Amino acid sequence: MTVAIVRVAGPGGRIIERAWLERSETVHRQLRPQLPEDYAATMARIFAGGAEMVVAVLDEAVAGVAVFRLFQNTNSGLRFYVDDLVTDETRRSAGVGGALMAWLESEARARRCPGIELESGVQRVRAHRFYFREGFAIPSFSFRKTLS
Repeated sequence: MTVAIVRVAGPGGRIIERAWLERSETVHRQLRPQLPEDYAATMARIFAGGAEMVVAVLDEAVAGVAVFRLFQNTNSGLRFYVDDLVTDETRRSAGVGGALMAWLESEARARRCPGIELESGVQRVRAHRFYFREGFAIPSFSFRKTLS
């Protein structure tokens, strides 16, 4: 099986493959079920804010989704941050996540980023095992205070 990586949205908020964006919704919602009902419009706003997106395609279907962005901050300097990384639950352990991660690493290197950063919910134990296998470490805690 060959996993193809298709760029859906590129730098500057430009949607490159609208059809693949529409086809990615079901898989993306496996990670982010809380996304608003109007998926395409929501993602367009996220892309306008600096995010980019690729999908992993296997057997002509979306098998994985990665949403990422590049920005600079005072802590990390140039930062390649992965907002979302999800493999279709029916395609896990088939190399889809590894293919997406290899593509993300290549893209981060091409953009001269010193590393890749992401956050993962504490309940996602299987995802954490994957990240550790891929060479990730936990350098800090992420704190959040919900404001009402």
